[in-house]
Amino acid sequence: MSFPATRLRRFRQSPALRRLVRETRLSPDNLVLPLFAVPGEGVAKPVGSMPGVFQHSVDQIVATARLAFAEGIRTVILFGIPDHKDEIGSASWSDDGIVQRALRALTAEVPGLVKIADVCFCEYTSHGHCGVLKGHTVDNDATLVNLARQAVSLAQAGADVIAPSDMMDGRVGAIRQALDAAGLADTPILSYAVKFASGFYGPFREAAESAPAFGDRRSYQMDPANGREALREAALDIEEGADMLMVKPALPYLDILAELRKRWDLPLAAYHVSGEYAMLKAAAERGWIDYDRVMMESLVAIRRAGADLILTYAAREAAKLLAAGWVE
Repeated sequence: MSFPATRLRRFRQSPALRRLVRETRLSPDNLVLPLFAVPGEGVAKPVGSMPGVFQHSVDQIVATARLAFAEGIRTVILFGIPDHKDEIGSASWSDDGIVQRALRALTAEVPGLVKIADVCFCEYTSHGHCGVLKGHTVDNDATLVNLARQAVSLAQAGADVIAPSDMMDGRVGAIRQALDAAGLADTPILSYAVKFASGFYGPFREAAESAPAFGDRRSYQMDPANGREALREAALDIEEGADMLMVKPALPYLDILAELRKRWDLPLAAYHVSGEYAMLKAAAERGWIDYDRVMMESLVAIRRAGADLILTYAAREAAKLLAAGWVE
C-alpha cells in the first residue's frame, strides 16, 4: 500500500506539537467581561437565566473587577440598571448615574483596568426601547441628541471606550462630534456596527431589566437574514469615525465576522451573548456537553473568524483555564 508523503496527523500526536503549530490563540487579553451595575451596597443578585452572572452594586463591581484583573481580564464593559426610569432614559446621562458611579470607583480602585461603557437607553427607559418614542416608533434623530449626552457623561466619568449599541442611523457621527466638542477627542468609539434582532438576547434582558414594554426592536436592529446590509452598516460607521467594530451575536454570525475581517483592518469585537452562554450552561447542567471544552471551543472559533476582542460572560472561567495551561 502506498502512503502519501504529506501526513497532516504528524502535528496532532501530542499537546506540545499541537501548540507548536496552532493557528489561532486565545488569551485573557482578548476577553472582555460584562458587568451589571445596580444601586445599593453589598448587592450580588444572581441572574436566574445566566448561572454565574450577577447584578452588582458599585462596591461589588469593584471587588469583581479586581478579582478579574488579577486573573488576567483587563477589560470590562458596564451596563446599568437605574433606580428610576422615564420616557427618555435621562438617568443614563446623570452625573450621579449608576454607571458613572461605577466608572469613577473602578478608576480609583482598579488602576489599569480598561472600562468600556455601553451607550443605549433600553435599561433606562420606562418603555424598554432604545430611544425617544414618537408614538410606538423610536425617533431616530431625537435619540441621537440623547445618545451624545450619555456618551459625553460616561467619558467624563472615566469610560476609556464608548460603545453605542442602539443601532440608530448616524449615532457614531453624532457621538464623535459631541466627544470632540467636549474635549474628549482621544476617547475611542467601539460601535456595535452589526447588531442583529436576535432571539439570543433573552437572558440579557433579565440581567439588564430591559425587555420592551411593547413590540420588539426589529425596526432598528438588523434582519438576521441580511449579510450585505451588515457590510454597509460597518462601512457607514467607519466613515462616521468608529475606531472599532462589533458583531453581535457572535456564533450565529461568524460569516459576517470573517467578512468584516477581510475587508477592514480596524480592531474587531464580537459579543458572545447571553443566550449563547445560557445554552452552554443549560446543556452542561443536563450532562449533555462538557462545558469547559465547548465554551473554549466557542471562544476559539470566534477568534478564528477574526475577532480581536470577545465580550463574554465566560471571560473569568476562560482566563482561569488558560492560566492552568488549558490544552484542547
